[in-house]
Amino acid sequence: MTKDELRIELERQAQRYKTIYGGEVTTYAAQVEPERKPWRKKASVQDQAFKEELQKLELEREKLQDDPENKSL
Repeated sequence: MTKDELRIELERQAQRYKTIYGGEVTTYAAQVEPERKPWRKKASVQDQAFKEELQKLELEREKLQDDPENKSL
């Protein structure tokens, strides 16, 4: 069944309801589906600690590279 056929069928049923039962038919616009947002994982305590340790190691590495007395690099 196509959309046009479905519209015709629904209109026919609405007219039938109005004539036979004397009722009133109210049509509503389709509701917009809510926008899905990307799922984000909340960082756990271990994730936060790991990130902090990485930052500490990066700072230490930068200090070692900037140190002119360090000849091992």
